[in-house]
Amino acid sequence: MSVDPAVVPQWRLSSGALVPAIGLGTFGSDRVSAEEVAQAVSGALEVGYRHFDCAAVYGNEDRIGQVLQGFPREQLWLTSKLWNDKHARDDIVPTCQKSLADLRTDYLDLYLVHWPFPNVHAPGAHVDSRSPDARPYVHEEFMETWRQMEDLVDRGLVRHIGTSNTTIPKLQLLLRDARIAPAANEMELHPHFQQPELFDYVLAQGIQPIGFCPIGSPTRPDRDRTPDDSVDIEDPVMVAIARDHGVHPAVICVKWAAQRGQIPIPFSNRRNEYEANLEAVVSDPLTEAEMRAIAGIDRDNRLIKGQVFLWRAGQSWEDLWDIDGTIAS
Repeated sequence: MSVDPAVVPQWRLSSGALVPAIGLGTFGSDRVSAEEVAQAVSGALEVGYRHFDCAAVYGNEDRIGQVLQGFPREQLWLTSKLWNDKHARDDIVPTCQKSLADLRTDYLDLYLVHWPFPNVHAPGAHVDSRSPDARPYVHEEFMETWRQMEDLVDRGLVRHIGTSNTTIPKLQLLLRDARIAPAANEMELHPHFQQPELFDYVLAQGIQPIGFCPIGSPTRPDRDRTPDDSVDIEDPVMVAIARDHGVHPAVICVKWAAQRGQIPIPFSNRRNEYEANLEAVVSDPLTEAEMRAIAGIDRDNRLIKGQVFLWRAGQSWEDLWDIDGTIAS
């Protein structure tokens, strides 16, 4: 089932650069070891993937770098992310350089601010945990971070910069004040959480949406599960469309994402699964009627709520997402 990378669709960023329309995520969800993630990257290269979505906080960039060693760099799209505890002015360049060293590359194609909050927590912390130093989003502070992100572009260490987990009110301020606008916004996107307003906004601003949890993250950490969560791949509409195409509903999630215009970054360490996800974007497209049917099953069901980044007692996770159009303080 291996796919010729040349036939994988590409999206053109505002800079003119082309990025493959699907990537392999590399967050093991606390269930898959760094070595197993690296083995998945190796297998994904063999079957035709050229886009890999990485992050320092995933704890596996050094293993991934070993796998990528010797592969023609110009054929790859590599993304990494700045973690929350490295927003300070003097931390950003060294942190990016550490990711470069771990990934064994001279530059990143895309470097994202992982979350717009400088709030941290211990690895694997329960969602109820709170850092005593946590604070709300402060735009002036975020812009200090963004200026250093821009400096990374000026230095040639990264080719594009972007945001992740960032809302319309925050993006509006960033676009107003940035010298280099974000090339992409990575955001939770799947059939039960389509975020149409944010999705349309970023496209209108020339920002490429990248969708994490594209299958509804069935293997996400247990701490991120709540009783109200729904399961995309069990939705009757997804099951019926999958039956018509002779594939698993997860494959339909990936097809829908790519056809909609976002870049899905599903992770799997099972070769048959990541092969099928790649094949999904190059063959047997969904019909317009099927796309409309999937558009109709949005449940506004956010799975990654980010509770650990809240800054005071008694808050709801909604405060992180500016649901009423204002930035919570």
